[in-house]
Amino acid sequence: MKSTKIFSGNSNVPLVNAICDYLHIKPGEIDIHRFSDGEIFINIKESVRGDHVFIIQSTCPPVNEHIMELLIIIDALKRASTREITAVIPYFGYARQDRKVQPRAPISAKLVSEIILKAGIDRLVTVDLHAGQIQGFFDVPVDHIYAAPIFIEYIKKRFEGQEIVIVSPDAGGMERARAYAKRLHAALAMTDKRRSGPNVAEITYLIGDVKDKTAIIVDDMVDTADTAVKAAKAILNKGAKSVSLCCTHGVLSGKAIERISKSDFEEVILTDTIPPREETLKCEKIKFLSIANLLGEAIKRITTGESISTLFN
Repeated sequence: MKSTKIFSGNSNVPLVNAICDYLHIKPGEIDIHRFSDGEIFINIKESVRGDHVFIIQSTCPPVNEHIMELLIIIDALKRASTREITAVIPYFGYARQDRKVQPRAPISAKLVSEIILKAGIDRLVTVDLHAGQIQGFFDVPVDHIYAAPIFIEYIKKRFEGQEIVIVSPDAGGMERARAYAKRLHAALAMTDKRRSGPNVAEITYLIGDVKDKTAIIVDDMVDTADTAVKAAKAILNKGAKSVSLCCTHGVLSGKAIERISKSDFEEVILTDTIPPREETLKCEKIKFLSIANLLGEAIKRITTGESISTLFN
């Protein structure tokens, strides 16, 4: 069997190093630089002929730069006679544009999926897609990894002995929240979120009992944090003892960090699918959990032909 190699774009270098430590291999040698006009140049600095190669690259901000890096790395590897290319995209950008929400609007998630497919991948691994149906945009196998086991283990230790209620931020997140509540033997609630525009939402109702309970909002991502902060306030106004937030992807754009710092959250728990910025690490309310071991185990099972779904039973 030919060897497995792991390469990284610029978006996930620390995560890739941690994954390689878990798998006891060295990261692949790659040179990424830009010409003076901004064009990206990639040089794979070792032979990959006949290898199964994993490219780990979140398409996080700057989103378009990281997508182009990913496409050019795929093309370079394909032309270097790799046996198989698996794109590992911990955070899949454009995932919120998965359908037409108004006339003459694009379905950008579909477009990005087709571009990545055209570049030449044989398989996709991603984490907590904003919309699960995006898996259907790809005509290759898709391994959808869930961060739930990492969060659930942390919640059990952090909030041991407390009466917990899991809160979904909207109807679309109820399936995720129900799965958390079931495994934590916790109550379930939901906020009613009404959007008036991109990154703009109001919390109008709270469905479920949160009085005298430790509330934990679970979601796939936190972007501007405006809606999350409003949800926390609404939950506390209904009598909750405390509110925390668990989100897989910490986009944290605009004034998100400032809002979280001033918010009613006891804790905001994120994973490192998107590498934390320096100002994020300085925020005392934000805690990061690493997804490296979970992704490392998924990569290992893909190469050995073992089941991945059993990781989430």
